[in-house]
Amino acid sequence: MRKIPTLFIRNPDDRRYVLPDVSPGCDWVVEGEGHATRKWDGTCMRLDEAGDWWARREVKPGKTPPSGYLLIGEDPITGKKVGWEPIGGSPFVKYHAEALTSSTTGISGTYELIGPKINGNLDGFDQHILVRHGWAPFSVRQDYAAAPLDYDGLRAWLHARPYEGIVWHRSPGDPNTEMVKIKRKDFPAAQ
Repeated sequence: MRKIPTLFIRNPDDRRYVLPDVSPGCDWVVEGEGHATRKWDGTCMRLDEAGDWWARREVKPGKTPPSGYLLIGEDPITGKKVGWEPIGGSPFVKYHAEALTSSTTGISGTYELIGPKINGNLDGFDQHILVRHGWAPFSVRQDYAAAPLDYDGLRAWLHARPYEGIVWHRSPGDPNTEMVKIKRKDFPAAQ
């Protein structure tokens, strides 16, 4: 798990938003390469090959990582460490346990934990569930396949939908594939 680059560069005067310029290395998305998937608004979990669950965890500069922490990388701009902590030490352990009773899991990989107590539950779920990254209902997959790839088109498209955003996978099915994301909140409100 590495930090996924944002499709458009951040506005240096207001880093909440992006500018119409494509981020370096992300040109393949606007050229039509890759597969668009739904970005769920939850928290990332990982089921490893041994059957152990991990929660994504960022550690701020100067803070001590939790016990058993697996460092993946460090953001050179913010100094935050990014990695995995064993699910047993995560503040999401209770919601994860609930999600396991109502979700189909078993394939190693990453999942999004979503539900009533996660990030304001923007999707309105009644219970906590785990959604495998890249999965969405068929109608949503069709909608994503028709998403525009330009700044103005994406901004209008995302502001007209309830989705958090899009993640493009350069080689779908490859766990080491390049990915690029954009979120609705990355764009200023439609004018």
